[in-house]
Amino acid sequence: MSGAQASGRHTVLMGDPTHFQVVGGANPHTRDRFGRRKSVDRELAIQQWKRMRRTLEQLGVRVHVIPADPKLPGLVYPANAGVMREGQFVLSNLTPTRAGEREVYARELERLGITPQRIESRFEGEADLFPVAEHWIFTHGPIERQRFVARIGWPPWRRVYGFRSDPAALREIAAKAPAQGETIRIELHDERFYHGDTCLCSFGPGRASLLAYLPALAPASQDTLRKRFGERLIELSDDDAAIYAANSFALEIEGQPTLVMPAGSSGQLRALVAEHDTQVIPVDVSEFYKKGGGSVKCMIGDLGGIG
Repeated sequence: MSGAQASGRHTVLMGDPTHFQVVGGANPHTRDRFGRRKSVDRELAIQQWKRMRRTLEQLGVRVHVIPADPKLPGLVYPANAGVMREGQFVLSNLTPTRAGEREVYARELERLGITPQRIESRFEGEADLFPVAEHWIFTHGPIERQRFVARIGWPPWRRVYGFRSDPAALREIAAKAPAQGETIRIELHDERFYHGDTCLCSFGPGRASLLAYLPALAPASQDTLRKRFGERLIELSDDDAAIYAANSFALEIEGQPTLVMPAGSSGQLRALVAEHDTQVIPVDVSEFYKKGGGSVKCMIGDLGGIG
């Protein structure tokens, strides 16, 4: 089938972490201050991955595991596979270091009965395009050739990372998977938060509330979110943003809005989330965040209710 029915069991993609490592170092969390790629404690990562999978399954979620490939360690982050919108799955065009993942995702989706729709513009899936209430948020920023450049200071260089999705993708996505509601464009400003799902998360009843680390956004985008969401906006502290608290997975469990959140978030944040009629379930995936730059949501490709 070309799309997927939204009435079945909540299904997600997760990528087998057997070969998880830093190869390209394509975001600021994958390298140390000298630009050297970080080394993954793979045993710890596998333990954390298994616990997260078990947590999701205990919540009633069906987890479809993408087989590991030693040449494609980024498969552990299938939020970048694409986005499910109005019953159609739009496949991503990933950064060059992860481009090989695209056909793997396409194959796994077809095994689930989903025919992915392809576009040509740079686009990294639900990491940059996700629903909020009856609308959608699309995040973007300058796409750079990743490189080292000279600077004054020590070390005498810095790495340029850039962002991941091109606004030109919106026109193609709308043609393949038209959606009701407005698409709100938000500009990313801080390379540490290189995808929208690292600093923004819609949650709660109808996914109408929003976690946001506003300093990661351009000033005009900060103003847009404050005006649109008002009391439904929870602004993250620096400490909560630093552990990617916004990189959480929102779902409903028997009608109860739930947020699977990275362990270590502040008690104050958890209390604020609870005020929005949402239960918090913490899970420790620190090895994936500290070494790969992706936490809970990055490790999940959300297919919704497909059977």
